[in-house]
Amino acid sequence: MRATRALAVTATAFAAVGLCAPLAAAGGGDGPRNVQVSPSSVFPGGTLTVTVDGCRRGGTVSSNAFPDATLSPRGDRGGESTATARVRNSAAPGSYHLTVRCNDSSQTASASFTVLPARGAQGGLGGSIGPTSTEMAIGAGLVATAAVGGSLFIARRRRTVSGQV
Repeated sequence: MRATRALAVTATAFAAVGLCAPLAAAGGGDGPRNVQVSPSSVFPGGTLTVTVDGCRRGGTVSSNAFPDATLSPRGDRGGESTATARVRNSAAPGSYHLTVRCNDSSQTASASFTVLPARGAQGGLGGSIGPTSTEMAIGAGLVATAAVGGSLFIARRRRTVSGQV
């Protein structure tokens, strides 16, 4: 009788382990963790790379600063997924949060990043900006030098021509 009872307990233990093993191997929905955002500060229109552990089947990254991005599992590292997100050009400067949700878990994780103020080029202004006072002073000095030099040249040439005639 003891052998039968021991055999029944052993069979039940093997069945329990056998049924739980596929869930453990699949990632079991342990949820996202170790969320890393690179770079941590970005200009509007810039690109962020989000790296997450625990999302073996991918997932989604969402934020107010960019459209939802898809996490793709990386084959070279177990359980690590990455996503690339482009920050909207219209994103206001400030601190933003992103939320990561794995496809195989209902848990979420978050991280923060900063959108820096945009610095546009002053291209295309053409003649709409007047000269500065420094530029005006330099221009006046060049014109005065040219006038004095031209006057001296003409006066000297008259003496040479009148002296020979």
